[in-house]
Amino acid sequence: MTAPLDVSGSATEAHPESVLAGAGKAIQGRSLTRIAWMRLKRDKIALAGGIVVALLILVAIFSSPIISVFGSPPLEFHQDQIDPNTLLPKGFFGGVSGEHLLGVEPVNGRDIFSRIVAGSGISLLIGFLATILSVLIGTTLGVVAGYFGGWVDQVIGRLMDVFLAFPLLVFAIALAGVIPDKAFGLEGNGLRVAMLIFIIGFFSWPSIGRIVRGQTLSLREREFVDAARSLGARHGYILFREVLPNLLAPILVYATLLIPTNILFEAALSFLGVGVNPPTPTWGGMLSEAVRFYTLPHFVLFPGLAIFVTVLAFNLFGDGLRDAFDPRTH
Repeated sequence: MTAPLDVSGSATEAHPESVLAGAGKAIQGRSLTRIAWMRLKRDKIALAGGIVVALLILVAIFSSPIISVFGSPPLEFHQDQIDPNTLLPKGFFGGVSGEHLLGVEPVNGRDIFSRIVAGSGISLLIGFLATILSVLIGTTLGVVAGYFGGWVDQVIGRLMDVFLAFPLLVFAIALAGVIPDKAFGLEGNGLRVAMLIFIIGFFSWPSIGRIVRGQTLSLREREFVDAARSLGARHGYILFREVLPNLLAPILVYATLLIPTNILFEAALSFLGVGVNPPTPTWGGMLSEAVRFYTLPHFVLFPGLAIFVTVLAFNLFGDGLRDAFDPRTH
């Protein structure tokens, strides 16, 4: 058996000078948002996606001045740029020049750059507003189903199954064919955009609703929720003050991932001819017109590239947000 160590009293006592030296230093805690931002800054790919998303939003907001400086009106014809014999653009790669940065369309000579910039506003508007509608419906029903459980959860769960099994594309095509010229105080493309937002947003909520329901099932068993119940808090207080604030991070992440899906769906509807009425420029509508001129690569390349870059940027940024708020998913 070894003898106990002989420790002098000076080694076991704290020096008053060292205690006083650290007394003035405040200990700063880190919030979940700050920790997530620190993780996100280390993800260069996600940051690049976020920068591209920010640039796309700025392009959509300031599309009119951008077109006036770098292009020409998106509905303006340039017959002088079209060969009258072949009806194809003159010059290199579809008429690419200083006046027409991405060339012109066959037959009519409309500026492709201007039409892509103008179409970004419609695609992002429908994508964002449809996502907001989906988040509102999905969050409300998901929180109610996860918190109350029982028959309420069963009913909402079966409703989610019905919506997930619904043939949305077929329904959208059928509904677009019977939309009147004027309804609900709207007409023309305004009515079309509103109907697209409603169709895409109303039938896309189950995906985020299931995520919110699962998170709520976990949160309702946490200690702070039990403490609020024991203090006599009502259901409304617990939902809005205890549960929903802890759902903001996953809702933000999955809403970011839902936006590109809605943009793709809008492009698909426009490609099939049931989106915004021509000649209003949309990326899907430009691809639909380009099918007839498959021998002209620039006519298909640029609108397709716009869709590809937008969807990729949102997905990269959304994945980065998900990893930042919950590194266990990485």
